[in-house]
Amino acid sequence: MYSEADLIGKCLKNEPKAQAEFYKRFAPKMYGVCIRFAKNKMEADDILQEGFIKVFFNLKSYRGDGALEGWVRRTIVNTAINYYKRNLKYQNDLEIEKADSMHSSDNGILDSISANDLINLVQELPVGYRMVFNLNVIEGYTHKEIAKILNISENTSKSQLSRARQSLQAKVNELNRVVY
Repeated sequence: MYSEADLIGKCLKNEPKAQAEFYKRFAPKMYGVCIRFAKNKMEADDILQEGFIKVFFNLKSYRGDGALEGWVRRTIVNTAINYYKRNLKYQNDLEIEKADSMHSSDNGILDSISANDLINLVQELPVGYRMVFNLNVIEGYTHKEIAKILNISENTSKSQLSRARQSLQAKVNELNRVVY
């Protein structure tokens, strides 16, 4: 097992053993990021693969200012965003006007569903909702930053987040009704 500095150095020299270790060290966490942005596992696999190609290609630009994992994560998130933008013209579910109306919530609902169920529910969101939800709630971007990244207005970002939450709440409520 290499230290972080040794691992970076050996990866920069294109040593396959070091690259394999680098991938094994970061891929599981980064796959979690990909799965939240993707519509399905196949899309998540594509984003992860494309992201790691970018990570290895741009590793020379890592300055060591912050954590390596944070730098890798930022690269993967940017890859997911670019994947979304590149495939936007193929998305049929971007229309935000078809959101369900808000349902009342039950504080005990989240206790009755698994993390995998929640991930699946997020994956079912229309792509616009999913992107804004992940960028704001999971990654911590502001609406202003999201608007700039996705080339939408701040109000659209806020609206899509609100509708994503409403849709998720309705889906969680429905899932809860099926469970009980």
